[in-house]
Amino acid sequence: MYPAERTPEPRPEHPPLNHRHLEAAQPELSRRQVLQAASAAAIGAAAGSLPGGAWAAGSDKPEKEEVRIGFIPLTDCASIVMASVLGFDKKYGVKIIPSKEASWAGVRDKLVNGELDMAHVLYGLVYGVHLGKTGPKKDMAVLMTLNNNGQAISLSKKLADAGAVDGPSLAKVMAKDKREYTFAQTFPTGTHAMWLYYWLASAGINPMKDAKVITVPPPQMVANMRVGNMDGFCVGEPWNHRAIIDGIGITANTTQDIWKDHPEKVLGTTSDFVKKYPNTARAVVMAVLEASRWIDASLSNKNKIADTIADKSYVNTSVDAINQRILGRYQNGLGKTWDDPNYMKFFSDGAVNFPYLSDGMWFLTQHKRWGLLKEHPDYLATAKQINQIELYKQAASALNISVPKDPLRSAKLIDGVVWDGKDPKKYADSFAVRA
Repeated sequence: MYPAERTPEPRPEHPPLNHRHLEAAQPELSRRQVLQAASAAAIGAAAGSLPGGAWAAGSDKPEKEEVRIGFIPLTDCASIVMASVLGFDKKYGVKIIPSKEASWAGVRDKLVNGELDMAHVLYGLVYGVHLGKTGPKKDMAVLMTLNNNGQAISLSKKLADAGAVDGPSLAKVMAKDKREYTFAQTFPTGTHAMWLYYWLASAGINPMKDAKVITVPPPQMVANMRVGNMDGFCVGEPWNHRAIIDGIGITANTTQDIWKDHPEKVLGTTSDFVKKYPNTARAVVMAVLEASRWIDASLSNKNKIADTIADKSYVNTSVDAINQRILGRYQNGLGKTWDDPNYMKFFSDGAVNFPYLSDGMWFLTQHKRWGLLKEHPDYLATAKQINQIELYKQAASALNISVPKDPLRSAKLIDGVVWDGKDPKKYADSFAVRA
């Protein structure tokens, strides 16, 4: 039922395009120290009136001081990385150890077996594991949302040359030139799969009947398209922009075109971890919230995160593959450029980070739509089990970050259909294009 992960023949994804990647280890260390020094003042400003060492003493002391957090090499791992690099974690008595992972399946396995304490992870992956739909069933927890927006759907240059540059034109090309069309996503129940399916369906293409869908880890997308393994893919940045730089793909749509300010990655863990280490979980949320606020505070800070996460320890690409779209400067690979106001957001005055129940429920409606769930789950009860709203509110309150009154929010998606979380069963059954 679930596509197997495809691994390309071993080869470098692209040559090192930035001089920083050629530096020896000692200059690299110095560069990071410079970054930390330059950001020290910003940390104090971002911290607001909260005294250092909050939650770090007495009954609120973190039960576990070292927290191993998995991440996939994507731009939206930035708040986890910067919480560690800039030392926000130390303020709350924890040490975040970022752990670079190879695939979302690997992240899933390590979360379930306890090798990772937490992870920068796909929203729908957490829900899939909780319901036992993508491997072993394990009660899971979403601590906070890490980012909105900032993913995209790329089509091969070959398809673009044939006239397929967006959903409707892709549908025309597929109807005219009959063959097997292959598209890639990053995990069967994950965000990229749902954006890809929703986008195809909005153009009248049924992803379950009209195309072949495979699973490919994010850092391997560009290499796979280069050797012709797929016609298109949905993935997070910087891999869509990387495909343009390398001249092998174009951006057909951004995911913010599909759903403005959509939920994307979350800080995920197991329910057991939250029960055993509640103070630790809260301390990490506070550290990541501070990092998120720091990132969105200025364009200068965003340039600094591009400079930091481009390193081989994190995303392992050139800075120019990251720093354009992180600032909202887009190009589609066909000559069009634009400034997108709905670029990747990490904080937005806290609007990004609240774990809305309706966000989690939306992924369940799409899992049902595409046959990943055979029966309707109890949408609201499941979201309430997973999304740790009270713990999040405690962390946000301590940082004077406002939280919404309603745990449900509404949005109009690319097909004109409104999602508000109030009748998920009816919504899930309302789509004409489905499994």
